[in-house]
Amino acid sequence: MNGIIKNAVLDSFKKLDPKSMIKNPIMFVVEIGTLISLLTTLFPTFFGSTAKDVWYNGTITLILFITVLFANFAEAIAEGRGKAQAETLKKTKKETIARVIDKNGKIYEKTSSELKKGDVVLVKAGELIPGDGEIIEGIAAIDESAITGESAPVIKEAGGDFSSVTGGTKVISNEIKIKITVSQGESFLDRMISLVEGANRQKSPNEIALTTLLVSLTIIFLAVVMSFRPIAAYMGINVSVTTLLALLVCLIPTTIGGLLSAIGIAGMDRVAKFNVIAKSGKAVEAAGDIDTMLLDKTGTITYGNRMADDFIPVGGHSKEEATYYAMLASLKDSTPEGRSIVELAKKRGVTISESVLKNARAIEFSAETRMSGLDLEDGTKVRKGASDMAIKFVKDAGGKVPDELNAEVDKICRLGGTPLVIVKNNEIIGVIYLKDTIKPGMQERFKQLRKMGIRTVMVTGDNPLTAATIAREAGVDDFIAESKPEDKIKAIKAEQAKGRLVAMTGDGTNDAPALAQADVGLAMNSGTMAAKEAANMVDLDSNPTKIIEVVAIGKQLLMTRGALTTFSIANDVAKYFAILPAIISGALPSINILNIMKLSSPQSAILSALIFNAVIIPALIPLAMKGVKYKPMSAGSLLLKNLLLYGLGGIITPFIGIKIIDVIISML
Repeated sequence: MNGIIKNAVLDSFKKLDPKSMIKNPIMFVVEIGTLISLLTTLFPTFFGSTAKDVWYNGTITLILFITVLFANFAEAIAEGRGKAQAETLKKTKKETIARVIDKNGKIYEKTSSELKKGDVVLVKAGELIPGDGEIIEGIAAIDESAITGESAPVIKEAGGDFSSVTGGTKVISNEIKIKITVSQGESFLDRMISLVEGANRQKSPNEIALTTLLVSLTIIFLAVVMSFRPIAAYMGINVSVTTLLALLVCLIPTTIGGLLSAIGIAGMDRVAKFNVIAKSGKAVEAAGDIDTMLLDKTGTITYGNRMADDFIPVGGHSKEEATYYAMLASLKDSTPEGRSIVELAKKRGVTISESVLKNARAIEFSAETRMSGLDLEDGTKVRKGASDMAIKFVKDAGGKVPDELNAEVDKICRLGGTPLVIVKNNEIIGVIYLKDTIKPGMQERFKQLRKMGIRTVMVTGDNPLTAATIAREAGVDDFIAESKPEDKIKAIKAEQAKGRLVAMTGDGTNDAPALAQADVGLAMNSGTMAAKEAANMVDLDSNPTKIIEVVAIGKQLLMTRGALTTFSIANDVAKYFAILPAIISGALPSINILNIMKLSSPQSAILSALIFNAVIIPALIPLAMKGVKYKPMSAGSLLLKNLLLYGLGGIITPFIGIKIIDVIISML
């Protein structure tokens, strides 16, 4: 943290460059005012001041300069957090040697920086993945802790939605072939680094609108202050240039102007702390206004891989028999479903001796047979597969179909599961219940979203019966069954046509169009590169329920900006009533009745207000960085809270602060 503060101090001076300052129009006006005030200090007679006013002009110049520095410091310290995270990510970018496989199958070596899009590389256990890509052959455990911070390895395999890998991560087991999908300098890690640095952050529409409002107020107050001098001269009051500059700086919304960029950067930083990379501040803000959320079922609400949940015997066979032959049929099945059947059978105490498997021939699953299993040395044929193909297999072998089979198959289908029928020669032994398991805590998460006023819709390619079962179990508000990629986009556009903001979470290539269309697209890091490219946020932990934290941070960002804007404007009103009577009362004693704070002198009043104006900016940096605590409430309740807490606080605080500073100045 000390390093961040040290760098922020240095950056505060670097940001004094007018090219940088003009991006913040309000503080740019203060910087110009500082320059003019400096000239009045150096050349007092030219500006109608006397030699005795030099110390006063010099003090105002110093305070204005400090005000600009404090505003720069607020932005720099917010950027500093992102830069610190970027430096950590840069350390993971190691130059590695990649084994590139050419079209003829020959292997030659390249450095990771020389890899091109389309190159196929071989990565073995213990080696770093040299670049972003898709696994085209093999399965491996990948250590992604360098990117996600999560120590547990994840399983990635060719095909499906869990095949993308990120450069800089490490292969723990096996070996895989990867097709590089990005060119040098365009990797996910490269883009993460540039995003979290925040230096080239684009302002969101909300921030641009607020900046426009603040600039408009600045122009109005500039016109007011410029007209004040001729009016004062007409009344016989001599107001110096530096006093007018002090009045202008106290009236324009410098507090929120100095903190506005910091609030936006801090919002992205808070999202990053949850291991979510936001590609723009706009995405974070939009999350705060979300009305509807579409969630892809597979890999998002559910684990995606169907897992064995039970073994159901039929035809007079025992549960032990059903479990044994289900395991036997799955021993050579390397799919996630096959592995889950073996694991569940082992948990239930089933073991198979090596002698049974001697010279056994594996029967691979095919689209034609829709079955897989083993042919044992003694001629026994064990299969598992779709019910219609299993029935055909048994009938062709001269066997009979148990009466209760169809009822058990239908029951599993109604529950949203997938039935696999177990066959031994010409007998049907039982049914395997495969279940697309819902991720833990989903119901509680969806309840939280409902409290926030967000409607949840599950989209899935499953049939309506299965979709309804999963939706009911997960606790979503609605679902879209038998959904194709174009149906997801259609659903999002329909919601947007009603004036609603839509969030979409997904991880597959088929989710990419919908992620791009949504106002907030959150892609899972475990998903495909296409999904991550299309989304405006990427969750490094691949936890779809993280969208709740993102929404809360978005709302917190909007609330923080609203609260500090309310405080800043109320602040300006209070400073106006504190400083103006003190300025005029020197020439018009009758106005002194309005000097309710009994400030010691006009000069002390001006200096006190300016010092308070400068000090309040760094004092509010912790609030801007941490954000206003979010609690679900109506817009009316939120407005009332802001007016009472930040509006009233913004009026009272300056009176107290200016009076304390005035007492200290008068003592000096």
